[in-house]
Amino acid sequence: MHRKFLFHKIIATGFAAGYFPVAPGTAGAALATVIWWILSIFSSSPCTLVLITAFLIVVFTALGIWSSGIVESLWGKDPARVVVDEMVGVWIPLLAVKDGNIYYMLCAFVLFRLFDIFKPFGIRKMENIKGGWGIMMDDIVAGVYSLFILIGIQWLIG
Repeated sequence: MHRKFLFHKIIATGFAAGYFPVAPGTAGAALATVIWWILSIFSSSPCTLVLITAFLIVVFTALGIWSSGIVESLWGKDPARVVVDEMVGVWIPLLAVKDGNIYYMLCAFVLFRLFDIFKPFGIRKMENIKGGWGIMMDDIVAGVYSLFILIGIQWLIG
């Protein structure tokens, strides 16, 4: 492994979750969900949790665009082991989960994975964008769709 690319490989693979032999995207999203859940346990307030989650989304989106674009030149177009996009994508619907509610947390995870796997409503078109932006954008859009549906579910249930 070239030292020059080590940082980018760590970020792009979601701290090596992308090397999971089966369903690396699910492994990356699961890792991000666990990270969020641990943060929710130690968060002092729902507002703090939302701010921390938003911070993670912004920072890892920027790092993900940069790093996934670099490793794409090594591994080919949108390689399966790049899962930072799934991490960011699942954090987006987790913005709507209050008080670390485990049921809504699992719902956010499942909704995101469904949108990410099936890519309806124009999500697949995001993959046509070149480089790191294209790798990240389909999962960001899947995350936004999941966020809206989760908010709707919470509104219906009360």
